[in-house]
Amino acid sequence: MALDAYAPSVRQQIRYADTENFVGAPIDGYRAARCWLSEPAARALASAEADVVGQGLELVVFDCYRPERAVRHFMRWAADANDQGTKEYYYPRVSKAELLSGGYVAERSGHSRGSTVDVTLERPCGNGTVPLDMGTSFDFFDPRSNYSSTEVTPAQWENRRRLRELMERHGFRGYEPEWWHFTLADEPYPDHYFDVPIE
Repeated sequence: MALDAYAPSVRQQIRYADTENFVGAPIDGYRAARCWLSEPAARALASAEADVVGQGLELVVFDCYRPERAVRHFMRWAADANDQGTKEYYYPRVSKAELLSGGYVAERSGHSRGSTVDVTLERPCGNGTVPLDMGTSFDFFDPRSNYSSTEVTPAQWENRRRLRELMERHGFRGYEPEWWHFTLADEPYPDHYFDVPIE
């Protein structure tokens, strides 16, 4: 179900519905830039948003439920060694083949079970917001994106810790290679992968 029904104040920057992503094109199954989640995950994220607003921050989501056809799209892209158009920005230090072996791109995604979210924190500033510095951007496929990377500064590490502790307080668990990736610990569909397009 749509996150808007539970947490309308969470900002949604759904990257795979547009060209601002590591493939460089809209991804199959993203017919709208909307965050869909299972009801328990949506309620938990709404609780996290209420918590973080009290700290003068805001949650921003980059991806939520991901149809299986989107995962297949990622796999086709990963298999095309000639398509290196986004390498400089998204994976400058690793080869495309390493995206699979490093766990950055996989044949099955927890996102397709409806209870995984990619998220960051931003601070209101004037008429807009400023992202907290996490040391890398979202979907930066590199060891620096690992939650425990020693290549980040103490301030960047503190921002990562703050995000993870927030999400853990509200029932999510992190994914070590990607500081932005969280799955509801008690997800309702742990063995079911959905392929309904987002509309």
